[in-house]
Amino acid sequence: MVTPSATLTKSASPILVPVLMAGGTGTRLWPLSREQYPKQFLTLIGPLSLFQQTAQRATGIDNAVAPVVLGSEDHRFVIAEQLQDIEIKPSAILLEPQSRNTLAAAAVAAQHIAVRHGEDAFAFLMAADHYIADFVAFQLATYAAAQAATRDCIVTFGITPTRPETGYGYIRSGETIDQNDVRAVEQFVEKPNAETARTFLASGDYFWNGGMFLFRCGHFLEELRRLEPETYERSLHAVQYARQDNGFTHLDAEAFSLCRNDSIDYAVMEKTQRIALVPLDAGWEDVGSWSYLDHMPSDDPSQNHTEGDVLLEDATGNLVHASSRLVALIGVDDHIVVETDDAVLVAPKDRAQDIKRVVQSLKRDKRSEVENHRRVFRPWGFYETIAGGDRFQVKRICVKPGQKLSLQMHYHRAEHWVIVRGTARVTIAEKTFILTEDQSTYIRLGNTHRLENAGRIPLELIEVQTGVYLGEDDIVRFSDAYGRTEGTTELQATPVPTPA
Repeated sequence: MVTPSATLTKSASPILVPVLMAGGTGTRLWPLSREQYPKQFLTLIGPLSLFQQTAQRATGIDNAVAPVVLGSEDHRFVIAEQLQDIEIKPSAILLEPQSRNTLAAAAVAAQHIAVRHGEDAFAFLMAADHYIADFVAFQLATYAAAQAATRDCIVTFGITPTRPETGYGYIRSGETIDQNDVRAVEQFVEKPNAETARTFLASGDYFWNGGMFLFRCGHFLEELRRLEPETYERSLHAVQYARQDNGFTHLDAEAFSLCRNDSIDYAVMEKTQRIALVPLDAGWEDVGSWSYLDHMPSDDPSQNHTEGDVLLEDATGNLVHASSRLVALIGVDDHIVVETDDAVLVAPKDRAQDIKRVVQSLKRDKRSEVENHRRVFRPWGFYETIAGGDRFQVKRICVKPGQKLSLQMHYHRAEHWVIVRGTARVTIAEKTFILTEDQSTYIRLGNTHRLENAGRIPLELIEVQTGVYLGEDDIVRFSDAYGRTEGTTELQATPVPTPA
């Protein structure tokens, strides 16, 4: 590869736009990570989610404007709520209509920023599921990368390796090309075996591929048009024909689906002649599987890592996460044990990568445990299943102050609502009335209805559903404050006549 110029100038700093890539699913952290609430939104390290920590890092970067978030349509309300909780207002939330690799993510982000801020603006692509302990070291590395980007380098961050890791790709660095320790890139290397990884660690020339990139948008788009012309055009169309709705930018589905499903590494970084590497030694961890806990400080002299209500007797080197009840281990060594309110995982630590096989089996069998927890988050609050059986289901519902559910009806179930806390404004058919604590109402099958929090504290209620079908897709929305489907049914079935 051609070595970029060693002379970097300190010209006026361009706008830098952090891009938080938050579209992953985190299958290897099941059962805590689910499709509708994946790992980046979980509080795995510290009181904030990985996504929230990434957003805070982004807003602390010098010359950075409000971040752009790139995520899934399915997670849009979780993204918005978690940002609101830490009082960060993004410049845009771009929603991917389907899962694609990092090439498409980088392409639409660069196109969006070029339109919004001009081609001289910098984009800083950051994965939303990484942990970084040392923010000062992160800032210094970002400054060095921005300086290199002023010379039209496409910069990748090489993570200083701390162990012979076989689960990451590596980058072999070349000569140092400026005073900020920016380096040339000699080679991208696939995940090595253990012996090769030890050789890489000893050499000092190899870095983990951290999947973070910083570049001037105009230069990246030039390279994209040269190397991936179809993806360039399709990503441009996905941005140009995007739909704005309730603070979200819905990328054009047809154009986005035609973007090549590949990584930015394979499609661009390994082919461009203007690449540079900035070393990052900042306590970085890719929280990709339960094994990440092995690299955190242990909780006891026996090298166990625990979270929640855990009791250990004669147990060594275990990773234990208890969510809803006591978990006790006796005479167990080197195992992963994860408990949630609807699933328990037990696996030897050296089989952590095989958790994906469990998730695949759950998908094949269409099990609900792969998609949602019992507590399901919605833009208005959440609901959780308490009990269920043949022809009945009991849920706890919590509605945030000022929020309301859609005006809706169901073909196959009736509902009983009992208010536990707060004040509800209830609409049933043409009638609207107020319910308070310990009051109840009944919604007959086929009746239009709406629930709204009319008070200043969270509204909590118990909902008892009865009927022949109790799935969440038995709903027809007539009016919705959050831009979800209106006027159409989400369950294709023969309507059941409304009882008299």
